[in-house]
Amino acid sequence: MIPPEKIESMQVGFVRTLGRVGIEPVDVYPLFDELVEAYQQPHRYYHNLEHVAEVLKIVGRLSDRTSDPLAVTLAVWFHDAVYDPRSHDNEATSATLARERLSTLRLDPGLVARVADLILATAHTGASTDDPDAMVLLDADLGILGADEKRYRRYAAAIRREYAHVADEAYRIGRAGVLGAFLKRDAIYRTERMHQTGEEFARTNLRREIHELTGENTDAL
Repeated sequence: MIPPEKIESMQVGFVRTLGRVGIEPVDVYPLFDELVEAYQQPHRYYHNLEHVAEVLKIVGRLSDRTSDPLAVTLAVWFHDAVYDPRSHDNEATSATLARERLSTLRLDPGLVARVADLILATAHTGASTDDPDAMVLLDADLGILGADEKRYRRYAAAIRREYAHVADEAYRIGRAGVLGAFLKRDAIYRTERMHQTGEEFARTNLRREIHELTGENTDAL
């Protein structure tokens, strides 16, 4: 559970972000409250406000690599606004929500479309991209993979709780498949900075979890 003072700090940042494009705080607060309510839904054990805060922190560190930091920040806030572990279109639904809410604030249509496109990229299909904003957002979203072992284990346990509806054997197979797909990539992280600081940690975490799930040794990947 994220502490109230952290939520208050996030609210200040969110208001400042939209204030840069002339949106008054009185118009921002209801949207912030809506997003907080969404990210605090009881079925969210990982895709919650803590995740948003961690992604925002990494985006902040990589902001010099972005061409449109405003769009990236707004995409962070909306990228998991809709999250149902039984659904396969969470990113598309979150992008639609972003379009609706940001258009209501009368933001520039180009900015709104840009935010929606970035959200769609967080489906992590593995498609190559040379878009610096998408690269930063994707790396930040996957930052947890390169976390220290304690944080990574807490993340893995939270994901399992979100998929409590899936039987153990099916979960082990499915989860190992997802993690294995990341290991098979030439690079998990797309920005040079994240690749240098997090790539090996991420691969170690993924190999360990796959081994614990299946007994399989993936050192060759």
